[in-house]
Amino acid sequence: MTDLFSVDGKTVLVTGGSRGIGRMIAEGFVRAGARVIISSRRAEACTAVAEELSALGRCEAIPADLSTDAGAEGLAAAVRERVDRLDVLVNNAGATWGAPLEAYPESAFDKLWAVNVKAVFRLTTALLPALRAAASADDPARVITIGSVDGIRVPLMEVYAYSATKAAVHMLTRTLAHQLAGERITVNAIAPGPFESRMMAFALDDPGSRAAIEAQVPLGRIGRPEDMAGTAIFLASRAGAYLTGAVIPVDGGMTTHG
Repeated sequence: MTDLFSVDGKTVLVTGGSRGIGRMIAEGFVRAGARVIISSRRAEACTAVAEELSALGRCEAIPADLSTDAGAEGLAAAVRERVDRLDVLVNNAGATWGAPLEAYPESAFDKLWAVNVKAVFRLTTALLPALRAAASADDPARVITIGSVDGIRVPLMEVYAYSATKAAVHMLTRTLAHQLAGERITVNAIAPGPFESRMMAFALDDPGSRAAIEAQVPLGRIGRPEDMAGTAIFLASRAGAYLTGAVIPVDGGMTTHG
């Protein structure tokens, strides 16, 4: 059973890996024995977190701004310079934007489309040679995208571009899974509910708002780092090798009631 869930020795890239859900996933892989590369837009923070995680195992940093095609292509090139093969790509980097309906800016759609959807597609395609090099029939290469329950259910807050782009991430996951299955590359999405992150800080830092959010979760609590890391490790291990094209809500049951 230990081997069934092992990711020891695998090489993993986690975008947006310096904070929030990305860091939860990156730390989980580091602790599980993987070689982890984290990327984020802020170079100092990215390097500092990589140094901190290196005390637990193997972690290194490649800062990159994925809001542009050049940034995605540059990150892919830097990864290919360091490794011959990539076992796991975690497309986590993302952005959100909240505003009232009639004040919601068009620029929000432009920004979030570039970061939440286009960067996932561009980085995945740019890293296909490294993923193909790691892929086999018994142990496929893995792509894990981070969507959201807000891409499944109507969100509680006015985040129109965010929910639309996360729904797009889920469909992109399915289409990539279908396209790449023959190459022994699986593609699955995790759709998180409420977790401690910068995106959720405005709501979770307020006791009243936090209590209201917890009341919406059937399991009655905010997600913990091990909840997110455990799901990602499952998808990357032998235990998840036969799963592709899935969108897995890690939300304490929020999507069970629409």
